[in-house]
Amino acid sequence: MLGHLLGERQHQLLKEVRSLVGSARSLLESRGASPQDLATLVETTRQLDDVFLVVVAGEFNAGKSALLNALIGEDLLAEGVTPTTDRLHVIRGGESRDARLGDGGVEYLASPSPVLKDLTLVDTPGTNAIARDHELLTREFVPRADAVMFVTSIDRPFTESERAFMESLREWGKKIIVVINKVDLHADDGGAAVREVSDFVEQGCARLLGFSPPIFPVSARDARTASSEPERRASGIVELEDYVIGTLDQAERFRLKLVNPLSVSGKLLREDAERQEARRELLVEDFSTLDDIEHQLDLYVEDMKREFELRLSDCDRLLGQLENRGTAFFDETLRIGRVLELLDKQRLERRFEREVVAELPKEIEARVGVLIDWMVSSELRQWQGLRQRVESRLEVHREEVIGAGSDALLETDRNRLLETLGRAAARAVDGFDRRHEATRMAAAVQRSLAGAAVLEAGALGVGSIVTLAATTTAVDITGLLTAGALATLGLLVLPVRRRRAKTALRERLEALRMTLMSSLTSEFDAEMDRSMARLRDVVGPYSRFVRAQRERLDQDRLLVQGLLGEQARLMAELSEGEAAGDTEALPS
Repeated sequence: MLGHLLGERQHQLLKEVRSLVGSARSLLESRGASPQDLATLVETTRQLDDVFLVVVAGEFNAGKSALLNALIGEDLLAEGVTPTTDRLHVIRGGESRDARLGDGGVEYLASPSPVLKDLTLVDTPGTNAIARDHELLTREFVPRADAVMFVTSIDRPFTESERAFMESLREWGKKIIVVINKVDLHADDGGAAVREVSDFVEQGCARLLGFSPPIFPVSARDARTASSEPERRASGIVELEDYVIGTLDQAERFRLKLVNPLSVSGKLLREDAERQEARRELLVEDFSTLDDIEHQLDLYVEDMKREFELRLSDCDRLLGQLENRGTAFFDETLRIGRVLELLDKQRLERRFEREVVAELPKEIEARVGVLIDWMVSSELRQWQGLRQRVESRLEVHREEVIGAGSDALLETDRNRLLETLGRAAARAVDGFDRRHEATRMAAAVQRSLAGAAVLEAGALGVGSIVTLAATTTAVDITGLLTAGALATLGLLVLPVRRRRAKTALRERLEALRMTLMSSLTSEFDAEMDRSMARLRDVVGPYSRFVRAQRERLDQDRLLVQGLLGEQARLMAELSEGEAAGDTEALPS
């Protein structure tokens, strides 16, 4: 379009606009934008190569068709007091008058009128037409327009439907020309009504649009019945015609040609950004849910470790008590007054087991059993907590209503993953066999202890292993009398044996303590790893989905911001051309 009139900078601007709109279209398409929005972008890009397009809109009976007939200079369109325009009419310049019906019920008309040189006019059904598909056609066609000529009637100016339509024009950022038709209805009041209505319309436009568009009071009827040029000028049609042909010259039309796809792409990108924020809002609770789950898992691990240390210290205290009893036992037994008793090894071992080992194996085994039950119960409670958290989240989702700005696909995927997570947690809770888990963990501890003590585990329990480890420290003190004289035994042998026995007991108990603590800690760590892995495996798909969505939304936000920034830069440069109001304002 206008290729032979463009300078170097204009060509560059045209290239940049095409590139930006193409990038916007690719981004919107990747995000599942509606076919209508994508088609609008394609059409606005195609319009860059077509003649200047002005869409004429307004309520039915505002006189749009009559105004177009007056502007063109012939009765090309039907007129009447009822909605006579039942389809879109695209009016182009041609060597002769012509009419043909195109796709979608659009009628294409041609006229040799000079007004239509490098200009296409579109007559639309009324914005308040009874047939709502007429209005839909109008609203779908408006985004493709380079400018909109809005026609209102002096007897019913700026009605509610016209204000609503004007607001939609603001969203598209269109060049707007306002025509107040039928001013002949107040021809006898010296123009007071025209001035009053013009001020009213101007104020309404300023309030709705943020600026005041050019306003032209016109009598289409007087223009069509005028027999002289002064009469035509008095109708207001000449001033409108001069604006369309003169003010909207090639430079201004070129500027508006570029502004149109930029405005459309900007609107669609902002709408997409709003949808993305709506998606982000949908995920806020999911982020919170995941954060809660992660926080609960962290607390679960911390609490388990803290409690485990306390339970270990309880077992350690029992072994310390055994060592104290053993020390007292050797002090009491290994002395000259009980030398005969020392000769009976079996009796001595029975006494050691009865007085020193005592109930320790049962107490240790009981403590280990309690510890294992505690670990099993803690994991079960964690699964139950996860289940309740997910079920409460699902219940909230069931009550939520997906708004127009939300993403149904995102909502569906998210709910599906939440339900999967909930089912997995429910299966884990319902299928949790506490007895089986406790038996498995106890067997693992026994194998670890037996392996460290180089024993055959077999059917040995923790208590049996502790008994074997402890009673083997009962020093073999039989045959002591063969060491020599009784005095030697009392003064030399027994003190040495007593010290050795205490040292041997302490060393063996320390080894037992280390083995027991290490075995329990190792099994605890392994079980915690398994427990956390099971929990994270269940939460994983939901977590990955939510975090991937957040990452994608963050990336998309940056892309949209970049495109909107480029769009704003180009719009600002083109707006400078509008402010200057001439061809030189556009860099060449």
